[in-house]
Amino acid sequence: MKIQKEKMKEWLIGLCVAGTLFCSCSDKSGEVIPTDYVNPFIGASTNIQAAGAYHGLGKTFPGAVVPYGAVQVSPNTITGGDNGSGYSYEHRTIEGFAFTQMSGVGWYGDLGNLLVMPTVGKMHTNSGKENGVEGYRSAYDKASEKATAGYYKVFLTDYQVNVEATASLHSGMLRFTYPQSKQARIQIDLARRVGGTSTFQAVKVIDEHTIEGRMECTPEGGGWGNGDGKANYTVYFYTQFSKPLKDFGFWEVTVPEGQSRKREFIESKEFQELTSQARIVRNVREFQGKHIGFFMEFDTEADEKVLFKSGISYVSESGAEMNLKKEIADWNFEKIREQARNQWEVALSKIKVRGGSEEQKWIFYTALYHTMIDPRIFADVDGKYVGADGKVHESDRFTKRTIFSGWDVFRSQMPLQTIINPSLVNDLLWSLTTMAEESGNGYYERWEFLNAYSGCMLGNPAIAVLADAYAKDICQLNMDKAYAYADKTSKMFGNSALGYSLNPSSISKTLEYAYTEWCMSRLAEAMGKHEDAEYYAKLSQSYRNLYDTEKHCFRPREADGSFEAWPAKGILQEGYGCTECNEYQQRWFVPHDIQGMVELMGGIEQVVADLDTLFAKTPVDFLWNAYYNHANEPVHHIPYLYNRLGEPWKTQKCSRFICDNAYHNSVEGLVGNEDVGQMSAWYVLSACGLYPICPGDTRYEITSPLFDEVSIQVGNNKTFVIKTYHNSSENVYIQSARLNGKQYSKCYLDYKDIMKGGLLELDMAAIPNEKWGK
Repeated sequence: MKIQKEKMKEWLIGLCVAGTLFCSCSDKSGEVIPTDYVNPFIGASTNIQAAGAYHGLGKTFPGAVVPYGAVQVSPNTITGGDNGSGYSYEHRTIEGFAFTQMSGVGWYGDLGNLLVMPTVGKMHTNSGKENGVEGYRSAYDKASEKATAGYYKVFLTDYQVNVEATASLHSGMLRFTYPQSKQARIQIDLARRVGGTSTFQAVKVIDEHTIEGRMECTPEGGGWGNGDGKANYTVYFYTQFSKPLKDFGFWEVTVPEGQSRKREFIESKEFQELTSQARIVRNVREFQGKHIGFFMEFDTEADEKVLFKSGISYVSESGAEMNLKKEIADWNFEKIREQARNQWEVALSKIKVRGGSEEQKWIFYTALYHTMIDPRIFADVDGKYVGADGKVHESDRFTKRTIFSGWDVFRSQMPLQTIINPSLVNDLLWSLTTMAEESGNGYYERWEFLNAYSGCMLGNPAIAVLADAYAKDICQLNMDKAYAYADKTSKMFGNSALGYSLNPSSISKTLEYAYTEWCMSRLAEAMGKHEDAEYYAKLSQSYRNLYDTEKHCFRPREADGSFEAWPAKGILQEGYGCTECNEYQQRWFVPHDIQGMVELMGGIEQVVADLDTLFAKTPVDFLWNAYYNHANEPVHHIPYLYNRLGEPWKTQKCSRFICDNAYHNSVEGLVGNEDVGQMSAWYVLSACGLYPICPGDTRYEITSPLFDEVSIQVGNNKTFVIKTYHNSSENVYIQSARLNGKQYSKCYLDYKDIMKGGLLELDMAAIPNEKWGK
């Protein structure tokens, strides 16, 4: 363990040193070039030991992607375990380069499809294992590994092959530089899938440069939740090689009848033995099976470049072909790489910063980058998408999107996007609404993955996003239909039956549902449904029904109304009525009724004292802990509660301290799972000096920005600028403020204030002004 940690430290130091080589981070005018400050290795580890918790670290991937793209061409170092990104920085070998990845997730992950590997010499049909099991995987030169926005490269030492990757919206390209060889090849493991395997594959040779096919991924093959996430999707591909297909073939693994295809088998020694004994099939142009692969072999000269490109689609092979031909028509790798970089430059330039440290700019723009991975495009270039009914649909009113990590992203990620990408939020709501309709379920899923009603986590986060977007006048969908689905969702999952929710996770559910019942009340009132508004307003007070005045905390109740037995660790007992947290962390989630929460908890002085204790006992590294656990979402709004309690200077102090200590420009730079943009969105908003405690309410709290100036493009050629004076690492406290030239004494802004453009000026100092914003 010690040796492994020392090695990781060496690699991290190497990465930080490498980061300093990217010194051309501004143009001649001194303006920051955002793409020069993107480090895709931030958070790219699943290491449990480094995290000090079973959740691991950021679980991001370092490969090539464009903003909200369907394709992510990325190295994969592991299959199985809770390694949702398929990659962890400390691993010494790479098993291939996949064209789809998830970002920042737990629950075993999914995707990792179309795994491509350049090999030389003896061919292996099994992946092998990191620690000594031979296969097609290869060791790699860590010093050669480089990742920037839209580009990745590495040198595979076992095969002496240099690999480069870039991507477009629905397609990607790999460039391999081979040594001189009479036995070089490209292999595609069509069965491979993060957290499991695809359960059926088919491939067909179209011409001397082209193949096409599909990979069917069902719950029986594990993947999302090891099958419990109900993921059921097909990835279609249309693939071309720069070298002609003169010597090619397939391999087939005979899977025993009745053999489980899930994660446990994929991780086993028996799986490696079985896949190493695959049957090689030549002299056919079409093949299919339960576990197959494709390979082509060729001679190479020293330093010969061989290119591979593929379009993917979730609709059809013809869709994949159309996507590739539209996006990557030729073999100009550098052109696609430059296009990807340019797309990122445009996207990231929606927020420009000036001032701050180099470290802060690296963290900021990488965080903004990570907020632009999902919700990714799910439709082909012609607008067609596969619906939740398994049928092909088409829409010119919105872009179908997927991967909604609701319980995470309703808090910061979606409120950020309502400012910088409001049309994206509208797309997402259209996508969730059509999913509710096409599936026949008639309700909103809380964690959507490629049309799957996964049931992951809790709450009704789609309602929060809907209510927030409606309050901000973003929604352009059929609101009668959307309201009907939201109403059914709330009545299926809510507090109506008993006035609270039962275990498991009684506290978390009751508080989360009370919040979205408030969202329903706001939505109903705005739509003129006054009886519904009153009904849901009463339910939004359900949180009170779990408060124990003797213990001065929330407690899970049984169906008969009695409290569950008091645990040994009291309010610090993780799992006592709570999901992935304890009562001391969950209790603060009453964002819709902070005044009522304060009264229930004993008044402002008591609540402030409890908050002060929470932060005082939090470890400085912010790794998983029993107090302010920034590694997980339930606490993310807590630092901003001081704004509502008359002590905004403490919000300013806390948000700056968290930014400085929970985020770093390193592999271990995220203290918990990145969670599909949420962890990064918290940083982006906080670094700008803004944060929403309660989505559905248009209020954004003001806090201490990291930068001298932040310019946010808010649409319609308008910019909202936050400018600070005398800002520094010591001068973190706001002394006074001006909004559009007029004195401003509030510690918050309204969404409309931001979106109409303007200038917020903040005077900073090292000593708190306890009167400002109070």
